[in-house]
Amino acid sequence: MTTLLLKNADHIATMDAHDRELTNASIFIRDGVIETVGPEAELPADADEVIDLSGHVVTPGMVNTHHHLFQNLTRVVPAAQNETLFGWLKTLYPIWSRINPEQFYAAVALGLAELALSGCTTSSDHQYIFPNGARLDDSIAAARDVGVRFTATRGAMSIGESKGGLPPDFLTEDEDFIRDDSIRLLDAHHDNSRYAMTHVALAPCSPFTVTTELMRDAALLARDKGARLHTHLAENIEDIAYSEANFGKRPGDYAEELGWVGDDVWHAHCVQLNDDEINLFARTGTGVAHCPCSNMRLASGIAPVRKMRDVGVHVGLGVDGSSSNDSAHMLNEARQAMLLQRVGGDPAALTARDALAMATRDGARVLGRDDIGVIAAGYAADIAAYDTHVIDFAGAHSDPIAALIFCGPVKTNHTIINGRVVVRDGVLTTMDLRELMQRHRKHSINLVNNA
Repeated sequence: MTTLLLKNADHIATMDAHDRELTNASIFIRDGVIETVGPEAELPADADEVIDLSGHVVTPGMVNTHHHLFQNLTRVVPAAQNETLFGWLKTLYPIWSRINPEQFYAAVALGLAELALSGCTTSSDHQYIFPNGARLDDSIAAARDVGVRFTATRGAMSIGESKGGLPPDFLTEDEDFIRDDSIRLLDAHHDNSRYAMTHVALAPCSPFTVTTELMRDAALLARDKGARLHTHLAENIEDIAYSEANFGKRPGDYAEELGWVGDDVWHAHCVQLNDDEINLFARTGTGVAHCPCSNMRLASGIAPVRKMRDVGVHVGLGVDGSSSNDSAHMLNEARQAMLLQRVGGDPAALTARDALAMATRDGARVLGRDDIGVIAAGYAADIAAYDTHVIDFAGAHSDPIAALIFCGPVKTNHTIINGRVVVRDGVLTTMDLRELMQRHRKHSINLVNNA
């Protein structure tokens, strides 16, 4: 039995059901679970470890609802810098086809370390290519080594260019193999218990890369196994045009027809959903991973987040792939989400606290979790603590919680995941980051230079 006391925090944004914000408060943790939150005098005085958070603002750990971690090997590739989605993909597919298992591991480990250093404690990852013997197991191993809570999604592409799809044929897989491997992964790694560190979800890459049969079968299999479903949907106008030309309907209608709506489903982007589709998602509890930086980078448009939230759609944040962002900082994503909704002319379209909720509590809900995203008794001890005695917070003493969004992005000083201190004093504790970065750099240079 281990205990941890986080004491004397200047401000705690609990993100609980009452949106409580505490001052001069402490958190007592036992065996990776929050036991008590409140004044230090009301908490146990002794613990196995005590961390003084004087001068810190504390939030629940951020929850990243959409990523492609392998893509951090190919950031800012010149030929892809000024492309929209389809052109960007076609430029990078041939490079990605050469990634091997060792490179996958390094990319996932580095990407999760980057997220942890910004205060993210849970990340999903949409891995939809498996070249050269790569498996989703490589990514799961990296997540366990870094110590980040992980939703690994078994993506897939089965329709190549020869069949009218977007990806090259050499990056596609046989659908029978995809089904068999999905079953193997769910049986081997998916943990539905409370406070689980590893979830597995099924995630055919997109409606334009797999067959209707695979989409339908994935939905049936996931529900049989108690797992969730994820894909890209309505990302840009090309996406809409493809759906209408090939399926005779809009993406939301296609998703509904195949069983891809419900509170066990979340879709990435949804930039081009119309009002009927937004209402469908609200009615069915279908979640959305909003990726504002990627959407701007690829000129996909502005997702109607304010409209979604107003009708009750659950919207979380995702940094998306590190080749289309090209960063992985959840506070930066929250800041961009807030600013982007204001571009239309309403300065209150999304508040700083709305954005913080999307990055924490709402993201947890999108991933189907009721045990993270909140600082309260009974929740997992996933916590981010930011030192306000840095230049980024200068002059922001009147509202340090809002400053996290308005003034950022800042790095976390401490990141705690499942009660374990994964980042301490701004330094990753679970891996040798310098050595990991050297390996990653070698892999990235070899991969891109040999393109």
